[in-house]
Amino acid sequence: MESCRMNFPPSQSRRHCGFDASGSHSHQATVSYSRFFSDRNHNTMQLPPNNSSIPVNEVYWSLVHKADKKFSKIRHLPFYYRNRLEYDAYFYKVFKVYTQVWKFQQENRQKLVESGLKRWEIGEIASRIAQLYFGQYMRTSEASYLSEAYIFYDAIFTREYFKDGGMFPDLGLATKQLRFISRFITVCLLLNRRDMVHHLLNHLKLFLDDCKRTFQDATTDFREWKLVVQELLRFLKADTTFMNLRPLRFSVVLDQSQSDSQIFANAKRNLRLRDAVLTSYHHNEVKFSELTLDTFRMLQCLEWEPSGSFYQSNVSKTAQNGTPSPTRTNYSQEISDPTLPPNPRKAVLYRPSLTHFLAVVATICEELPHDGVLLIYLSASGAGMCSGTTSISPLGFPCDRPDHSSGESKGESSNIHPGLLFGTHGNRGINCIYPSDLVPFTRRPLFLVIDSDSSEAFEAFCLLLGISGSDVEMDKYTKAEKLLSLSLNDWGLTLVTSETLDPVWAQIFGDPFLRRILLRFVFCLTVFTLYAPTFNKKEFVPKCLPGLPVSVLPTNAKCQNLVRQIADIFGASSSFIFSEGHELDENRHGDTDSMSLS
Repeated sequence: MESCRMNFPPSQSRRHCGFDASGSHSHQATVSYSRFFSDRNHNTMQLPPNNSSIPVNEVYWSLVHKADKKFSKIRHLPFYYRNRLEYDAYFYKVFKVYTQVWKFQQENRQKLVESGLKRWEIGEIASRIAQLYFGQYMRTSEASYLSEAYIFYDAIFTREYFKDGGMFPDLGLATKQLRFISRFITVCLLLNRRDMVHHLLNHLKLFLDDCKRTFQDATTDFREWKLVVQELLRFLKADTTFMNLRPLRFSVVLDQSQSDSQIFANAKRNLRLRDAVLTSYHHNEVKFSELTLDTFRMLQCLEWEPSGSFYQSNVSKTAQNGTPSPTRTNYSQEISDPTLPPNPRKAVLYRPSLTHFLAVVATICEELPHDGVLLIYLSASGAGMCSGTTSISPLGFPCDRPDHSSGESKGESSNIHPGLLFGTHGNRGINCIYPSDLVPFTRRPLFLVIDSDSSEAFEAFCLLLGISGSDVEMDKYTKAEKLLSLSLNDWGLTLVTSETLDPVWAQIFGDPFLRRILLRFVFCLTVFTLYAPTFNKKEFVPKCLPGLPVSVLPTNAKCQNLVRQIADIFGASSSFIFSEGHELDENRHGDTDSMSLS
């Protein structure tokens, strides 16, 4: 993984890194906010010689033109670019020229304004820098880039760079402001700054209403932006306050980490999650821009939470009615935490074609380090339904399901596809991904998570009980959360000390992200096996391959006892069927249609 990360000299801080006085780029990852927005920039850097015979505005616009050309090129490069070192080198070239542009306009602001430079043009340069930071975060998953993008967007918003101060309204400028707000909202969502998201949403609504009154001849364009507002409202409604009481990111405060890797010192390999491909394809799915709710949550599950800051800040800022109280941003508060390991790199694909998806996976597999695991998360509808006594699950494994189509003809049965649909139903064949499509990539360690209409068992426990966020009493929630955390740790110790744990799981158990996913899977398996409406209905029970030891199966007394205790907390014990000395009908061999490791 060394090829995709920059080296940080131990004597220097990530926060205050950038370009040295000679004009060459250093090897640090970020350029700090103060370098661009401070009026006193003590660090010097090479700028184009300002010949007195060349007007200042011509020098400036030549720099802007050079920066725009480089920005246009890097914007169209994919985040999964094959040659990472080449991409990094070009990224710093682009960043260098934008640093020059910004410093030049700072030192010559008065002359440039007198020659016609507008305030929104300064804001557009800052917005480009923020877009560079965000693009680099999406490419590397390094939290400091996301933090810097937020800082730039917040400064642009606070200082109203895109506010139209002219006598005549400008439709183009209004569109730039709408796009800026949309990009800022995406960054705020990823940073879980919900107070700012709601503030920007209200601002967007008011600005749209103003645009509709001002530009009455361009209502069609603003109707599309009205859909963006509705899309965001739907996203926020689905991603409820209750779901965000605990961070999805891995918290060193809340998710107690165990030194399990030491127990597996004799394992064949100790693997780590290095890369992930996250994609979803559902019709009418909840999303904002190109970030679907499924990939949004999974992305956070594969990142580190800096010192539990999200949990502490959100508990203090959330009122009893669940409404976040607005607060101003503290620029010194970073999402980056130098004490944490790097986040695994992630490629988030929005509605990719099958060939595009396979190309991304192939590119990542080619550069996967020898100790790396690639996680593939697929959220899509099943291309066909199982029928008959023994049929095919969406991953191509046998599944026992009741025959609901006994009157179906043989011709109709032959059209059933055991894949996941990555497109329209009309082109079912070419838009389906099948298990065999992933076989070539099993030469590398793969961790597969399939979220489809055949794996409803991954629904949240609280949704099964019919509990909404407003119904949950916080003391009960806290009690249940602590009980679950302790039990997951106990299950982790049970697995690492088990003599029957498959060596495949032993190799990945030292990775905190993969370990947490596996332990949560064990909990889901127990809950849905014991849940009365799904009891003895294997189509609703999640499975994994390789199988897990008997000590963590739903037949185990410890596993059942945890579900019983949590159900008692919420007064839902009657919704479950617990065994009294007899084993449940459970498939212990794990013919998987939900999660597997190869």
